[in-house]
Amino acid sequence: MLETVKHVVAVASGKGGVGKSTVTVNLALAMAAQGHRVGLLDADIYGPSQAQMLGIEPGTRPTMVDDKTMRPIEAHGLKMMSMAVLVDIETAMVWRGPMVSGAFQQLLTQTGWGELDYLFIDMPPGTGDIQLTLSQQVPVSGSVIVTTPQDIALLDARKGIEMFRKVNVPVLGVVENMSTHVCSSCGHTEAIFGEGGGARIASQYDTEVLGRLPLAMSIREQVDGGRPTVVADPDSEAARAFMAITARIDEQLGGQQRQDGPSISFGE
Repeated sequence: MLETVKHVVAVASGKGGVGKSTVTVNLALAMAAQGHRVGLLDADIYGPSQAQMLGIEPGTRPTMVDDKTMRPIEAHGLKMMSMAVLVDIETAMVWRGPMVSGAFQQLLTQTGWGELDYLFIDMPPGTGDIQLTLSQQVPVSGSVIVTTPQDIALLDARKGIEMFRKVNVPVLGVVENMSTHVCSSCGHTEAIFGEGGGARIASQYDTEVLGRLPLAMSIREQVDGGRPTVVADPDSEAARAFMAITARIDEQLGGQQRQDGPSISFGE
């Protein structure tokens, strides 16, 4: 079902808690706002969050095209698929690795995505089974690494970049989330988690900083409420930052033709 998808973009982080899912949904919405046909796959089998972020009512289930193909759920102009629309939200996925990889493959290949310019995949944190399954079986156009300026987050972001390099998936760049905080009372700007980390890691791996996003309560409130920033406040500084990041992604990939899937290469 991916033959009609032009570009697959994996959004990943080396660790949890850096705002990867929030960044992913806003990037998908920003790309759609620029006139592209966009899908969003929530690949976090254990902790899916995209259904809530897109304001999809609990209990919503996909309809079937045929015995093997599901119609994606549509929200805010996106086509979305997630474990959250297949099982009850309270259900704990107590599965071993092969079952998780199998579920991911089903979500990806048994969804009728239709004609898409971009399919964003919200990857689970880390460098495990789903990352390897994706790289082995899907023609991934590129990856985006989300990190915060914090040293420990940067350490794990390096592992994410190394993983994609080992499986020959291009790293399009780094998004530095929670880069600065602006006090709502006095307007003072403070780099709570440090500064310059995104630039250092981008320089080390010969990639680029796609953008820096503020640490803002509004971004969290908007995704919690089912209307992410790009939809809820399109004229905000944060929304403009998301738009600029997707414009750069489109600049890198827009003129490229779909490539064959990458091959695993664990050389010395």
